[in-house]
Amino acid sequence: MTTLEILEIVPGHPAISAVVWLLIVTVLLYIARVPVHRVLLALSTIIRSTLRMAGRSVTLASERLIDRNREVLLAAGREVAERVVEREFERIDATVQHYLAHYPSLQRDLHEALTRLNNDYEAGKEVPPAPPGWIKAVESVVKLPSAGDPMVANVLNEICESVKKAQNRAIEEYRKDSHQRHVLLRRMLPQWRRVQHTLSQVDKTVGSLLDRAKSIDRHMDDYRAIVARSDRAVRMLSSSAVTQFFISSLVLVIAMGGALINFQLIAYPLSDMVGGNSYLHFGLTAFKTADVAALVIILLEVALGLFLMESLRITRLFPIIGALDDRIRTRMAWAFFVVLLVLACAEAGLAYARDLLALDDAAVVGLLVEDEAAAQAGDGRWIATAAQMAMGFILPFALTFVAIPLESFVHSARTVVGILAVAVLRGLAFVLRVLGNIAYFGGRMLIHLYDLMIFIPLWIERSAMSRRRPASATSTRADANAATGGG
Repeated sequence: MTTLEILEIVPGHPAISAVVWLLIVTVLLYIARVPVHRVLLALSTIIRSTLRMAGRSVTLASERLIDRNREVLLAAGREVAERVVEREFERIDATVQHYLAHYPSLQRDLHEALTRLNNDYEAGKEVPPAPPGWIKAVESVVKLPSAGDPMVANVLNEICESVKKAQNRAIEEYRKDSHQRHVLLRRMLPQWRRVQHTLSQVDKTVGSLLDRAKSIDRHMDDYRAIVARSDRAVRMLSSSAVTQFFISSLVLVIAMGGALINFQLIAYPLSDMVGGNSYLHFGLTAFKTADVAALVIILLEVALGLFLMESLRITRLFPIIGALDDRIRTRMAWAFFVVLLVLACAEAGLAYARDLLALDDAAVVGLLVEDEAAAQAGDGRWIATAAQMAMGFILPFALTFVAIPLESFVHSARTVVGILAVAVLRGLAFVLRVLGNIAYFGGRMLIHLYDLMIFIPLWIERSAMSRRRPASATSTRADANAATGGG
């Protein structure tokens, strides 16, 4: 017998059997209505409560992450502000040591220069010549009665000659005095220029100190805001961190492009040195030995550049290097620079070898195809060779400066990742709350769907209850009237 034959209550009438079974299922569902309602309501409530608790936990985690991001951001901003203020004070100290440390000698030089100028000015004053003493003698002689006396005429002639000679001597002395004054004025000119230069240096130094002081005031205002943990400082630091993240990412992408060019520049000659058919196996993957060697050289150059920047205290990714003694740190910087210089020279040699190998390949191809022009293609390639050698020498030093955007990327990535994590947690909390509400109202909807499937028994039940209520109300009123009449 098949399953349909077993389920047939009335043999030969499947429709009637289906109706009977539908009635039986409906009655069973009607009998189990209250427990099923309770189960669905309890299940939806449990799911909703669980999801709401999970959402609350995620919200608390996001709040803790926000506090942590705030602490990290303020700590990083405080460190940067302290470094900037420290650097500004170092610059002021260097300026003071370079210019104002010799201020006593400068003041003495100015005083001596002004004294010499004053002396030269006093010596260069034009003093009017004193009137000659013979003027009174001439006046006395003029007052004498001449009466055609030849003696008086001779005296007057002698006086005239003496006046002429005295006049010539006075003019000559005046010219000498003027020349001396001009010499003194020429001597004053370099002194004036020296004083002017010294005063301009002093003005420039004082102006630089004032600018530094204003810059320190601005940085100190930012530092006070950071120490006060103000919201403005947090917003400022967050914006700065996001900006630095994108800028440093762009610079790192550019540096990766330079590293790729450097890789292509040295991989080919290394394949001729270590063997083009040599492979290194890492699990199921095999890599060419030449490619691995070129990559190791580039990474070594980047690491040396990073350590060189750390030794020069330009970056602070490794505080232990910056905390070393100055002599040891200087020696380490020179050692890193020398090794980097050797690698740069080696890369320049590899670039030259690459050009030679390319010329040999071109010559072989030209000989195989009997093309004389292709065989002599290397006659004018010295410019390309020089350019490749220059690139091979410069790129290692260019990769040295990757340490600066790398430090900025590392410090700003913490803030950016924290902001993204907070956004993800908030989104997850919202999704959990939505799912909890969906589960709760979904349970309500299932209850209503359950009632919809057994709407016939429910309708019969409501009809019976509605009829019973008027009958009970009528009997109640009859009993009340009887009681009232009896009374």
